[in-house]
Amino acid sequence: MELKSHSPEQTQLLGNYLGGLAQKNDIFLLTGDLGTGKTCLVQGIARGLGIKEYAFSPSFVLVREYHGRLPLYHIDLYRLDHVAEIADLGLEEYLYGNGVCVVEWAEKGLEMWPQNNLLIELNYVADFETRRTICLKPEGQRHSELTAELKLILSRGGTWS
Repeated sequence: MELKSHSPEQTQLLGNYLGGLAQKNDIFLLTGDLGTGKTCLVQGIARGLGIKEYAFSPSFVLVREYHGRLPLYHIDLYRLDHVAEIADLGLEEYLYGNGVCVVEWAEKGLEMWPQNNLLIELNYVADFETRRTICLKPEGQRHSELTAELKLILSRGGTWS
């Protein structure tokens, strides 16, 4: 499923929908270049989970935990360079915990993530400063169902292409 976001606010709205649909043990893997809107999407997911705190990039601490309808485990691997470093973090408690796990810079460890996940690729649209393509690639039945539900919501909204 490929979408175009025309603004940071629209990216946050998509995240809000994802957060509203999210269930315990959902894993969202975010990939994309610096500045493509990964943290913006996480902010929307947090809002959709009913989290009142402002979600910001946890680049210096690697993991931030927020509490709403479900816990949100926001992981940012920007500062890590090797899969071994990621494996040594002991992220299992988050990946298999009681909340929703969102991983920024997930491409740094794609081979180590659980098979059931939603890979979300964010990319710049050439010649447009604020536009992005957002490609959702579900793995497993749960995330395929979530993507189908999201598609229904977006089709009713009329603001997505």
